[in-house]
Formats: sequence, C-alpha cells, structure tokens
Amino acid sequence: MDGNGRWATNRGWPRLVGHRKGAERVKQIVAAAPDMGIKWLTIYAFSTENWKRSTEEVIGIMAIFARYIQREADRMSKEGVRMRFIGDRSRLDPKLQRLMSGIEARTAEFSRLNLTVAINYGGRDEIMRATRALAIEVAEGRLEACDMTEAALAARLDTGMLPDPDLVIRTSGETRTSNFLIWQSAYAEYEFTPTLWPDFSPEELEKILDRFSTRERRFGGVTSV
Repeated sequence: MDGNGRWATNRGWPRLVGHRKGAERVKQIVAAAPDMGIKWLTIYAFSTENWKRSTEEVIGIMAIFARYIQREADRMSKEGVRMRFIGDRSRLDPKLQRLMSGIEARTAEFSRLNLTVAINYGGRDEIMRATRALAIEVAEGRLEACDMTEAALAARLDTGMLPDPDLVIRTSGETRTSNFLIWQSAYAEYEFTPTLWPDFSPEELEKILDRFSTRERRFGGVTSV
C-alpha cells in the first residue's frame, strides 16, 4: 500500500494525513474483498526499512495502527473477518503488541475473509529468522540436517499458516517489490498501478482481478494441447 505520504504532500498536507486516509482505504477494501471472491488478503503496512523515517512519522503511523485495531475489532467480528499479523513484533510498543494479540484471539474463529497485516515485516528478515530457527533445531538435535527442506523452511516463516499469494499488487507507480513476501511470491502474478494507495478503490481492484482471471498460470510447466 504505497503512496500515502505523496498523496498528502501533493495536497500540501502533512504526511500523516495521507496515512490516516490510507487506513480509511483499507477499511473499504477489506469490506469489499469478500464479495469479489477474495478469501485471503495480505496488506503491507510497515516494513523493516520504514524505521528510517522521521520519529514523528513512525510514532504517528504506530498510533494509527493502534486506533485501527481498537475501532475495527467490533466490525471485523460482525463481518466474519479473521485478522492476523506477520513480522517481527519484538521492536513494537508492548501496548500495540497486546492489541494485536487481542484482536487475533478475538477473530480466530472467523473465516469469511482472512486479513493479514504485515508490520515490521521484511522478506529477508523473515527468511533469516526462519533459517535461524531451523539451525537451532539442528544444533539441539531436534531436526536432522537432511530434513531442512523447502517445506520445513516455509513452515517456519511468519506465513506458515497461510497459502502463497496468487496476486501481488503494488500501488503508487513504483515497480519494485520492496522485500514483500519474496519467498512466498515465487509464482505470484504481479500488477503495478500508478494509483496512490488513498485513491485505490474497490472498483480498481475489481478491474485488476478481471485481468488476473485471464492469465495463464503454468508454474514452470507447459500448456497441454
């Protein structure tokens, strides 16, 4: 979800205004997704590299996360949305961590939409943490080195309980993946749109899904004739 800061700057407003607008857009996309046939939705909210931003912006973004969780908990429960978080939580404020764990527990029984939010997430960091976990298990004798398979690593990623993504969408005109689900997206389809995230509407999402539905996905194979 890229372009919040630029959206605000283009209008002469503080960057945090754009982040607040972006949070409102998340609500609209989450509400519309199930009717489009989407069962699994992962949003990239804050990367491991985003700590490089100003202290004011980082604190403001974290406050927006906390308010979103507090304000959306009831609605998500009513609409059957299960909410999960991926990323390294250890650097996050303890109060935010408690809010995250609370809404995960509260919505655990729902399945109309599985919403995953990536906070302090980076694909390389995730792979390193999973690799380190495997190495510790081998060192302690709980796992044989020959059992360090792709499946074993995937199971120890933050997304071990999630399916790999079929489609990755990046907004704002940038055409890079920025360390997002780099293991999981090996065979995902990609869409890059110039639309800044606060302007990304359910209608545009639906058009992207229509294009995605026409793609032929062979996963390294060939089409049978």
